[in-house]
Amino acid sequence: MEHQNLTHGKQIQLGVCYYPEHWDGSLWAQDLDRMLEAGLGTVRIAEFAWNLIEPREGVYTYDFFDRFLDLALEKGMQVIFCTPTATPPAWLTEKYPEVLNADRDGNLYHHGARRHYNYNSPVYRKFCRDIVEKSASHYGKHPAIVGWQLDNEFNCENDQFYSQSDDAAFRLFLQEKYHDLDALNQAWGTVFWNQTYTAWEEVHVPRKTNTGTVNPHRLLDYHRFISDSVCRFAREQADIIRKYCKPGDFITTNGMFANIDYQRMGQESLDVLMYDSYPNFGYCLDDYRAQDLMKDRKWSRNLAEVRAVSPIFGIMEQQSGANGWTDRMEAPTPRPGQILLWTMQSIAHGADYVSYFRWRTCTFGTEIYWHGILDYSGRENRRLREVREISRKVQAMQEVAGADYEAKAGIIRDYDNIWDARLDRWHGRVEDTSQRALFAAMQLEHVPFDYVYLEGVEYAGTTEHAEDSLALERLKKYQVLFYPHASILTRERMELLEQYVAAGGCLVMGCRTGYKDIHGKCVMDHLPGLAARVTGTDIPEYSFVAPDEGKIMADWDGTLVEAAVFHDLLAPLEETGVHPAPTKPDAVQGEADPAAMEPGSRTGDPLPGLSGQEESQGARVLARYASSYYAGTPALICNSFGKGKAYYFGGAFALDTARVFLEKLGVAEPYRDIICLPECCELAVRSKGERKYFFVLNYVPEPVEIQVQEELYDLWTGETVQGTQTLEGYGVKVLRK
Repeated sequence: MEHQNLTHGKQIQLGVCYYPEHWDGSLWAQDLDRMLEAGLGTVRIAEFAWNLIEPREGVYTYDFFDRFLDLALEKGMQVIFCTPTATPPAWLTEKYPEVLNADRDGNLYHHGARRHYNYNSPVYRKFCRDIVEKSASHYGKHPAIVGWQLDNEFNCENDQFYSQSDDAAFRLFLQEKYHDLDALNQAWGTVFWNQTYTAWEEVHVPRKTNTGTVNPHRLLDYHRFISDSVCRFAREQADIIRKYCKPGDFITTNGMFANIDYQRMGQESLDVLMYDSYPNFGYCLDDYRAQDLMKDRKWSRNLAEVRAVSPIFGIMEQQSGANGWTDRMEAPTPRPGQILLWTMQSIAHGADYVSYFRWRTCTFGTEIYWHGILDYSGRENRRLREVREISRKVQAMQEVAGADYEAKAGIIRDYDNIWDARLDRWHGRVEDTSQRALFAAMQLEHVPFDYVYLEGVEYAGTTEHAEDSLALERLKKYQVLFYPHASILTRERMELLEQYVAAGGCLVMGCRTGYKDIHGKCVMDHLPGLAARVTGTDIPEYSFVAPDEGKIMADWDGTLVEAAVFHDLLAPLEETGVHPAPTKPDAVQGEADPAAMEPGSRTGDPLPGLSGQEESQGARVLARYASSYYAGTPALICNSFGKGKAYYFGGAFALDTARVFLEKLGVAEPYRDIICLPECCELAVRSKGERKYFFVLNYVPEPVEIQVQEELYDLWTGETVQGTQTLEGYGVKVLRK
């Protein structure tokens, strides 16, 4: 069998998840034949099958998967083999209960579900090393295997850990980070409420308190600890597998869940990240919201997150049927056309491998309603016919494989602020509002965008040669970068963003920027702290929008925009007499010498490579509040900085506000000269050399008309198209320029 690496960017491939342990062996051969006939050339196996390799402690058997792998090789089916560590066996948890996770009160979870272990149990880590070593050493050279999946959906079900092993590991994590208790007490501000620690034995994972609250700086470090634990656990497995797997076999894991630094995990352990895409959760009974414009389109946001880790990625579990456990997550079966729509949604965003979950619907267990391509009977059905048609379409568009996603705008993210927003209600309120609005605005204005993680772009050392840094070059490809609510800022990240703006970039920041340090403690600078120089802004006061105030609007050249949820009261720095950096000699009168700044504010040392004359050319008020007691005060300030501009908006971004920003900053409808679409359609663009591939996805059941402004080639029909084109309900077109 010819080895087809799924991560080389040379081919788009389809696969399916299969559980040979769920079915009589007499079904295997016909199942594999039917998969291959439908165009599904790869199966994922073994992620919940520990007992089939180690049925009793220290007893290893390989016959079951030997038989299946040999059959797969005979049939010409590729295999992704998984480490089974997401479901420790009953014999293990019964004899060694310390491997179990616990709730916040310290009560151990019981065996019977999945992901009930903790990452830090020395006993569990040893058993995991052993099962991975035995599996990889035995199966690693099998020619049917093309890749390995680590565990299954790290941090799914549980993303917080409170076992005794986690308690001890958290303490060690902190000792390695802070070295001594004085540094920890200072970082956490433990003098507040008399929380000061005098011995390391007093430091624990967060526990329930009488008020339900926990020191927020401790919580922030706790979430960093969880991520560190996951990343170490993944790397331990990956290092073992690399000793035994064949050259070219890849290592991956699936899903994106909370409290994990996937940038780090990707760099340390993975060749590619894969995602589990279930867009019909947009119609889930548990949380369906009729007013939500995005519904299944929201999964494009998730795919953009995956692409931020792996520009070319894979889908390990793609929606193929209705889903739900017996006790929750009820969601309907894909309507005719939606399996194609959601498959192409994944490919449009960078997936060159798509694997459907699952082949046969299980007849027992918690997931009897999580349907696959086939129903319980295994008979021919509509979904299988649709998968066959998808396979034919994929073969017709193989030239797209390896093409880059082409983004005009970027939304900056970093894990410090992601975790802080999860822990801090004030921060979380604005972050959630703006993230939802910015994504929806990008969709409705047909602006392809990327998430840009600063963990992956920070450069080391000084900024003297920042113009040549890969980090800066990566940022410079975006016409506009939004960093909506960077409550936590670091000098290194801010220097990079200053260089981006100075080189001609456009940076947009929102309210509540720069008021925390890396520990989550509030700074004593004039806000927005480290962002003051590039934004040219001073914030003397801020508040959330009180319930009796209604919508807080601002007038931007006659256009009213909403400062949602929160608002900062702004002033240009030149009007306040406080400056964090040298400016042009002919700047507005009233500027203060940087040396005269108040204690606690920034020193204002200019960036290396930027003279004071280049650095700031003055701030302008573009919009003023139009209501409440602050009517007439600045709501939006634009600061010319070097060759670029930085905007500070004193609110969170409502949907209409985000759309106005895209329009006024010149990035709305960036491909309008080539193709014009109604709002119900998403536009995604992948490019390879001079060729561009336009994916048009219709998310409504009704046919719509699109306008193709110049001749484009339809990859599926082989025809050149121009003018008005009809796109059927849930329809897709893939057009090449």
